[in-house]
Amino acid sequence: MTSEYPELAGVEHRHLDLPGLRMHVAEAGRGSPVVLLHGVPQHWWEWRSVIPALAQDYRVIVPDLRGAGWTQAPATGYDRETLVGDLLNLLDALGLDRVRIVAHDWSAIAAFLLCLEHSDRVHSYVSLAIPHPYLRFDVRLLGRFRNAWYQLPLLTPLVGVRGLAAGRQWLARQMLSYHDRPGAIEGSDLDHFLAPLRDRAYAKAVARLYRGFILPTGIAMMRGAYRETRLTTPTLVLTGEHDPVVRADLLGGPTGNADDLEVREIAGASHFLVDDQPEIVVKHLLEFFARH
Repeated sequence: MTSEYPELAGVEHRHLDLPGLRMHVAEAGRGSPVVLLHGVPQHWWEWRSVIPALAQDYRVIVPDLRGAGWTQAPATGYDRETLVGDLLNLLDALGLDRVRIVAHDWSAIAAFLLCLEHSDRVHSYVSLAIPHPYLRFDVRLLGRFRNAWYQLPLLTPLVGVRGLAAGRQWLARQMLSYHDRPGAIEGSDLDHFLAPLRDRAYAKAVARLYRGFILPTGIAMMRGAYRETRLTTPTLVLTGEHDPVVRADLLGGPTGNADDLEVREIAGASHFLVDDQPEIVVKHLLEFFARH
């Protein structure tokens, strides 16, 4: 992998030696800490259009998570306990007792678990394009799951890794295609996300993440594993109007175990909300942070 980071004014980079993982972190701004967590197959650059706006009033901390970007991609650790542990270890390494968190895609699942299990560490939370833990199965999901067809080759030995890493990286390109705004993920931005995956260790990490965390945790959520747990962290869930699977119409069911949970839909956005509508995402974040 290249050692050069994409350039973004005001951002500084460093590596932290966490237990079992060397993690890259991009940082900008000063003030109350806000941690931004990326989805798959992205890394810290996902937040390129959000960091400058938040950094005017907050200390913005943007890690590359296990197996992504400029963080190590070990062969193990893509399970629930380790991934949530990585987040706790990051906060400890930075000396942060309590933070605001914004997370997209798979990392939003890990952040929900962090809120449920370590609520004292999270001041408030914004989840992007991922359902809350109280989601109930809905027949409309059956039709929408067809749009997640890429998961089948991704979970197939050899096929998924080759599709992520080799040639034109057709599978990685497909995974990055669910956006509405023309040019949202194109040119140099697209290549910034594709480049790390050309190292097969990082392509394998994506497959391991789906097998070890995303799929089993998603199934557990829909089976009601977290329905009796209490979410005390003030939480905002943002979804895209045209997300291929997760939309606001599926998230309006019972949330009696959440003290403060709100769902909002962003028009003109698909799964990659931050790439589609960064200004609108920032507007929601600042408004939510002002209250929490």
